[in-house]
Amino acid sequence: MTLTTQQLSKPYGTVAFRETGSGAPVVLIHGVGMQSAAWAPQIDVLAKTHRVIAVDMPGHGGSDPLPTGSDLPDFVAWLHAVLQTLHTGPVSLAGHSMGALIAGGYAVSHPEMVTHVALLNGVFRRSDAASAAVVARAEEIQAGAFDLETPLTRWFGDGASDQAASALVSEWLSSVDLEGYATAYGAFARGDATYADQFTTITCPLLALTGDGDLNSSPAMSDAMAKAAQNGKSVVISGHRHMVNMTAPDLVNTALQEWLNTPINAFSDVQETCHEHD
Repeated sequence: MTLTTQQLSKPYGTVAFRETGSGAPVVLIHGVGMQSAAWAPQIDVLAKTHRVIAVDMPGHGGSDPLPTGSDLPDFVAWLHAVLQTLHTGPVSLAGHSMGALIAGGYAVSHPEMVTHVALLNGVFRRSDAASAAVVARAEEIQAGAFDLETPLTRWFGDGASDQAASALVSEWLSSVDLEGYATAYGAFARGDATYADQFTTITCPLLALTGDGDLNSSPAMSDAMAKAAQNGKSVVISGHRHMVNMTAPDLVNTALQEWLNTPINAFSDVQETCHEHD
């Protein structure tokens, strides 16, 4: 699938995205350091029933960066410019990690534009210690430090599926624009509570999904997001960490298909644990 570039309204420059399929639109937003290609296992499946648009986040892949120091609301405003330019109308919106922060913020800010929202490996109200650690890391990155091995070690186990995904992620991280990466990471570090108090206003079906081995985007955070929303469900996938959409694609795709088929008010603070079958 080829990457398409589209000019956005000022001051956002251009956005790069992958689009395929037809039907109701599903928009996918990746995490810091990744690209829209990280959604490949989901694009192939969801495009059978939906128009799928996977975007490159600002400063990643082929998308122009936001100004240095931009915060989460700036990324939310960027997403609105993208959807307006692509004339999507209301969408089902899924985000991973930083993309989950953007998706959650967008569902709060533009409820008329979101029919369903899925937050994969999202962060929500970090502890004071965790917040201090990630903000310190953001400051190091802004100063020019770049550590490839630490996130790979944290995100992946030793299994075959994990190591295959790790090789791809390593390529993306190694080629990322460092300035765009630093800006996005800073917004990620500072944004976990920006819209948290307003999750109670989200009425559309909300899926909060993570792996039980993801210590920073924890099952407790997913449960809290689902409970805060009016129509939420949390799913925890056993034996997987942060890049669960790549390491457990079948389970994630099943959860996303169920989410997309969920009518309004069908979820009611549901919690579910998924296990991989041998």
